[in-house]
Amino acid sequence: MQDSIFTKMVKGEIPYHKVYEDELTIAFLDYQPLTKGHLLVIPKEQIDHLDECSPELYTAIFSTVHKMSVQIKIALQPLRIALIVHGFEVPHAHVHVVPVYTGDELHVAAKERGNLDSEMARSLVATLTS
Repeated sequence: MQDSIFTKMVKGEIPYHKVYEDELTIAFLDYQPLTKGHLLVIPKEQIDHLDECSPELYTAIFSTVHKMSVQIKIALQPLRIALIVHGFEVPHAHVHVVPVYTGDELHVAAKERGNLDSEMARSLVATLTS
């Protein structure tokens, strides 16, 4: 697999604004922030999908997300912290940690949403628990 932009950052090949680092993870400022203080938390190891991380690495990532969320709340005092995991921009697992100041910054909800009927719910529960 070719090095992602995040892997190049971890290797020191591309400059970035690091906020936190431990043995397994790094948190840094997003270069195209949605809001003031928008961070990304990544594993140092290049893994494409978050669900492909080992349980230990997954836990380490979300431990760093928690630390950064607390630090953002103390330092910047947003109303909420939004977490976004979608993984389309870079083939390297990452979590967006986004301070929300007004509640209007993120519009991730679909305008028209379906309704979960009982039959669909039973089918999904059966599929997801088998």
